Amino acid sequence: MKKGKVYLIGAGPGDIGLLTIKGMKCLQKAETVIYDFHINAQILNYINHEAEFIYAGKRGGHHEMTQDETNRTLVEKAKEGKIVCRLKGGDPFVFGRGGEEAEILASEGLEFEIIPGVSSAVAAPAYAGIPLTHRDYSSSFAVITGNEQVSKPESMIDWSKYARGYDTLVFLMGIKNISSITSKLMENGRPAETPTAVIRWGTRPDQKTIVSTLHEIADKVTESKIRPPAVMVVGNTVLLRDKLKWYENKPLFGHRILITRQYNEEYEILERMGAEIFEFPTITTVPPGSYDDLDCAIEKVESYDWLVFTSANGFRTFMERLTEKERDIRDLKGIKICTIGSKTASAVRSYGMKVDIVPNEFNAEGLIDLFLKETGGDLKGIRILLPRAEVAREVFPQKVRELGGEIDTPASYRTSGPGSHSKRLERFLIEGKITIATFTSAATFNNLVDIIKGDVTDLLKDVTIAAIGPVTKKAVEKSGLTVHIMPEKATIKDMVEDLIANALKRGKND
Repeated sequence: MKKGKVYLIGAGPGDIGLLTIKGMKCLQKAETVIYDFHINAQILNYINHEAEFIYAGKRGGHHEMTQDETNRTLVEKAKEGKIVCRLKGGDPFVFGRGGEEAEILASEGLEFEIIPGVSSAVAAPAYAGIPLTHRDYSSSFAVITGNEQVSKPESMIDWSKYARGYDTLVFLMGIKNISSITSKLMENGRPAETPTAVIRWGTRPDQKTIVSTLHEIADKVTESKIRPPAVMVVGNTVLLRDKLKWYENKPLFGHRILITRQYNEEYEILERMGAEIFEFPTITTVPPGSYDDLDCAIEKVESYDWLVFTSANGFRTFMERLTEKERDIRDLKGIKICTIGSKTASAVRSYGMKVDIVPNEFNAEGLIDLFLKETGGDLKGIRILLPRAEVAREVFPQKVRELGGEIDTPASYRTSGPGSHSKRLERFLIEGKITIATFTSAATFNNLVDIIKGDVTDLLKDVTIAAIGPVTKKAVEKSGLTVHIMPEKATIKDMVEDLIANALKRGKND
């Protein structure tokens, strides 16, 4: 019988880049994932979607599952022989009840492993420009729970020692009790004028930092309507914030950008400039309903003059089927190749194949003009093979036929909408936490409309919308929304560049 194992994994404070490599590797082999509210939902995109996802909740005191239920589920799933990942915000052993969960597993004789995470105790102050130690200001710090009722007689907090014994104090989960906490510190000798900061949603686009004194910080929190989750830092290192704050100075800080396709390196610049990417692919690539037409084309592939690939997916799936039919690139000798976009061209060249033409205009009309130029304005007798998605525009094939050419358009793949983990996205849209939404095809938008239960038009009405080209723009505008960004060239690179320019322009205007 397969032996189960539980990994207690710290997901970090929010910025997905702070998830450890070891934590990511464990998640990728998980069969069951039990996760809390305060993790970055994007982490779920890196987990095998065949895994079982169990939401434990734990938001603002409301638990979807009690701790006993969570413990019982961990034990049950491990005893079923599954690889179980318990995904917790921050670090499992820093006020994360990871010790309790590990004790239960040990008592049941189950194998487990602890994968530490970056705690908000250090990450939130760091992203706010507040070091916990500094040679000139602090040589010690303490991390204290703020969730304990300070008035209870059996309190484990020795206020006199904390108030006077450490240079820097960090309180987690203390917003509800902030008045009591600050009062206790001052009663036990901490000066009322001690610099104090509160950081809400540290490491996220929503990060908000307020600075005051120990005496006045509770009132400032009330005035600023700061709610959990937040970290409080008490000590003289708070004075360094004005000089050291860096995250909030990034040009795209405060932006959470929705991408409705799979993430790739062309989006990285947005993160480097301070934005957070919310990856929600609304389409996945799957085999077509039938390979009959593609197989027929492959059998007579030598008869074609041109191969046209409009996407890297189209090329990849064509080559996979070519290989399955026990043929290879030698069978393509003498056939000219046209690709739409540099990414598609790179995919072709990675096979050691030459790309003959790449049109400057990435649309059907531009492709026709280029073919007319290549053939001297006459397509009669020209045979073209265009492996593509099962549902695609007919503009180019129709024009080829009108001009006397022959074209076959077998489906080499189809797209479908996964619709997984949509609740978090819908909540972010409702709460106005998505500032920019990007769409790279009409399908990415139309599938989003199908996936989200709420009225997408209403949810996106205040969001800046970027569409990669005129067909995508038309699909968005058909729903009554406004497209604010559409690049001249229909590439992700150009769309991202225009998006950055638009965001910076809006920032200056604001």
